[in-house]
Amino acid sequence: FGPVLVSTTFRTPAEAVQLANNSRYGLAASVWSENVNLALDVAPKLAAGVVWVNATNLFDAAAGFGGVRESGFGREGGWEGMHAYLKPARRARALAPVHPVPAPESPKPEEGIDRTPKLYIGGRQARPDGGYSREVWSPRGRLLGMVPIANRKDVRNAVEAATAAAGWARTTGHLRAQILYYIAENLSERAEEFAARIAAQTGAGRAKAEAEVARAVERLFTWAAWADKYDGGVRGVPLRGVALAMNEPVGVIGAFCPDEAPLLGLVSVMGPAIAMGNRVVLVASEAYPLSAADLYQVLDTSDVPGGVVNILMGSHADLAPHLAGHLGVDAVWSFSSSDISGVIEREAAGNLKRTWVNHGRTRDWMGPEGEGREFLRAATEVKTVWVPYGEG
Repeated sequence: FGPVLVSTTFRTPAEAVQLANNSRYGLAASVWSENVNLALDVAPKLAAGVVWVNATNLFDAAAGFGGVRESGFGREGGWEGMHAYLKPARRARALAPVHPVPAPESPKPEEGIDRTPKLYIGGRQARPDGGYSREVWSPRGRLLGMVPIANRKDVRNAVEAATAAAGWARTTGHLRAQILYYIAENLSERAEEFAARIAAQTGAGRAKAEAEVARAVERLFTWAAWADKYDGGVRGVPLRGVALAMNEPVGVIGAFCPDEAPLLGLVSVMGPAIAMGNRVVLVASEAYPLSAADLYQVLDTSDVPGGVVNILMGSHADLAPHLAGHLGVDAVWSFSSSDISGVIEREAAGNLKRTWVNHGRTRDWMGPEGEGREFLRAATEVKTVWVPYGEG
């Protein structure tokens, strides 16, 4: 800030965008051009919370102002700024920790062929870096399988795969919707298999497990429908011009999935994030991770590009500081039953990434709380583009 102008040359608009975005910060930018079409092409590509076209330092309470990256998060002004001061009307209860079922003293013999799932990174199943795995037992004392234990390097690999899939943010909302519909259709075809897995892991009745799978399919349809309908807006500002509020994806989102609904919780978190153009690194339910492992094949057969969805397994408490502190992650969500909210907020402060954590409170994943607009708001950044018009 001050009366200092630093300039550099560029050869093409694309190179200008690369130079401008080569920064840890992203508060505001001005684009000057006689070609308005070119200016409007460049403005959405800039990593900044506010972009002024052929103007600078325009402010109004109706238009949000705020930064991205290490310029901070949140907005002042506009509807998007008001949401920071509002709380949900619902009253959430304390969330009891859900722990994996311990090994029984007299385990029952295994059924079928032993199958050890892997991690899902970059569209491929990958063995954990440390080579460790743990047993998953049913409440009835039967060994259901072995699951990998991810470590810090696996987090790094997943974030790198998500970063490499940046092209997902540039796809149309219609295409993202079609892929989410495809995931729902393929999941529906295997509903009985997924319901049996949920019942075996949690000990819930078959009817309850089938209801969770059915709601998971419905939820994917819901987020698919929102993919091309969560629009921005035009703000009324006191000048000859408009202020466009554009909803843009946050980037790479790390999320700890809930234990109360191992399948429904995962798709409820994954759906809105990828529908808005984000890439995700999901940490599956710690207590019931096999439902996430069964989802790999559904993703593989549903045209999901590699790196858009990455799934890790392991201790939430162990992975939380690594995922929240990674500089390549833009936001972290946590719906875990483990007490990791404080750790996430503390580690995320390193590069001012956005956080959305439950602070140990419950959420009704079967009801409207599992598909509210707050998910869409958390999955997007609002960029304000000021466009004056007229010659006099």
